[in-house]
Amino acid sequence: MKTIGILTSGGDAPGMNAAIRAVVRTALDKGLKVMGIQRGYSGLINGEIFEMNRHSVSDIIHRGGTILRTARCEEFRTEEGRKRAAKVLKVFGIDGLVVIGGDGSFTGARLLSELGVSAVGIPGTIDNDLAYTQYTIGFDTALNTVLDAINKIRDTSTSHERVSVVEVMGRNCGDIALYAGLAGGAESVIIPEKGYNLNELCRNILEGKLRGKMHNLIVLAEGVGGAEELAKKIEEVTGIITRATILGHIQRGGSPSAFDRVLAARLGAKAIEVLLEGKKARVVGIRDGKVIDQDINEALSTKREFDEELFDIARALSY
Repeated sequence: MKTIGILTSGGDAPGMNAAIRAVVRTALDKGLKVMGIQRGYSGLINGEIFEMNRHSVSDIIHRGGTILRTARCEEFRTEEGRKRAAKVLKVFGIDGLVVIGGDGSFTGARLLSELGVSAVGIPGTIDNDLAYTQYTIGFDTALNTVLDAINKIRDTSTSHERVSVVEVMGRNCGDIALYAGLAGGAESVIIPEKGYNLNELCRNILEGKLRGKMHNLIVLAEGVGGAEELAKKIEEVTGIITRATILGHIQRGGSPSAFDRVLAARLGAKAIEVLLEGKKARVVGIRDGKVIDQDINEALSTKREFDEELFDIARALSY
């Protein structure tokens, strides 16, 4: 292997730049040539490729987003588009490809591997929804962004003795809501894995008011429903003023946390190691504190195990 390519795909996540930096500098240290691919699979198909050096990744470790940009690509979903992408890699002499992204990005890497491309995936998504790895790059930073928002919302919610419903991202994975709700002392955490009962929720709010609670903070994962709709239902039943806050894409931005920077460094270095070992169709991740690599098909088919114990702790501490 002499030349590797690197791209970021799907939703951006804090720490992607740190991962790019780790991949580029590790590869250069091993004597490899590095080609940056802009705008994900779309840029690959269109040949938006340039050579990267150490200076290319200077002063980016603290920056959110991705310097390589990211984009959706409908053409890549077709067999013809993927074959074109594989040909472009060959034209630029790229022997191995590092893909930083989530499950959709990994699916693309898997399909390219079936065309003979040596591809390795690095998990970069705030959702933390890749079951084979305990943590994905960007999750910790997004979690802390949500926690900071919750702390601020709690101040105004207490002042007005209101109920606040805070909607967070995560698609169909409730990890951001669960971890943020537990860390932020939320009265209720509503996640796709468990759902909720409106009557029970409203009863808890009313009973809390009788005990002298000044406010109620509810953290809602986007995969369950909308905050505006839930706030309206709660106010209709309880008669307590209820406000909804949708944090949205603020969760994807910001300087990555120390945890995400270190995770990105470890996974980036491991990705190059895997390519140099001649492995194909792999992903890297972290499990029990150790960096691992796994077959990409096995990783994508791994069923996610919900942390019932953590949910029970959050529920018990909310009363």
